[in-house]
Amino acid sequence: VEELARMVEELGAEKVIFDNPLRTLQNYNLAKATKIEVIDRFQLILELFRHRATTTEAQFQIQLAVLQNELKHARQKVRLSKGSEQPGFMGLGAYEADVYRDAIKLQVQTIRKKLAHIRGKRVLQRERRTELGFLTVSLAGYTSSGKSTLFNALTEETARVDKSLFTTLSTQTRMIEFSNRKFLLTDTVGFIDRLPISLIEAFHSTLEETIYSDLIILVLDLNEPLEVIERKNHVCQDTINRLGASGIPVITVLNKIDRLTPEDAQQKLEAIQSKIQNPLLISAKKHTNLDELKRQIVRMLEN
Repeated sequence: VEELARMVEELGAEKVIFDNPLRTLQNYNLAKATKIEVIDRFQLILELFRHRATTTEAQFQIQLAVLQNELKHARQKVRLSKGSEQPGFMGLGAYEADVYRDAIKLQVQTIRKKLAHIRGKRVLQRERRTELGFLTVSLAGYTSSGKSTLFNALTEETARVDKSLFTTLSTQTRMIEFSNRKFLLTDTVGFIDRLPISLIEAFHSTLEETIYSDLIILVLDLNEPLEVIERKNHVCQDTINRLGASGIPVITVLNKIDRLTPEDAQQKLEAIQSKIQNPLLISAKKHTNLDELKRQIVRMLEN
């Protein structure tokens, strides 16, 4: 801790980020020693989410995750902050623990009601689509794998595309038509390794679009090292299972082949072929093999 405090001073750091979860007391002691804000991986993800949230639903979901996290640590935070205020502890000296916890619980209930209202609208939309006989295709995959680029390519839309994490934090659904058939295509929030369970719960109404689809297109970035592709594929499969969507047919598109030689792309495909379902090499950016993807979509949905 002393070494960390020296590094903070020498580098003029403004924040310390830990890759693992920190307990309240650990966070407090580190903030006290370094005299700057200390956050863990969960808080970092929340900051990224907060920065990316544009829709009302996404903002509510993030508030819910923040409050639920605060509720877990509230009692100890109040006790610690009475001693002296520390960075990141919001000066809670005036609060009693129970009063503070009750205030958070009240906010949680309010947000849950608002989210339930939004979710109800989504259920009605989904029922209406089913009545009209539309089949739904969901894009899923690790964050920054190119889902929104593929969404734009298939729908000829202009959904926001960015190299940063979590560009899409709420679903978008558009009508697509090919082979004289109409489908609904949904772009969903990206998965991430070790995503805290409370965030999966908070984003459940967004992620549940994956559960109710007739086909999942799982997008992987083939331009990454093989061990990274395998790890991210495992994370995606695990998240799909946790959501309860494991019985839905999957087409795995290996994206960004425009950044590889054909030989490298083929070599990587052969290396991971046994671990993925219905693989297809594509470039969403260059529209490579998108016609073949459309044919596969039609073939699988007809079955």
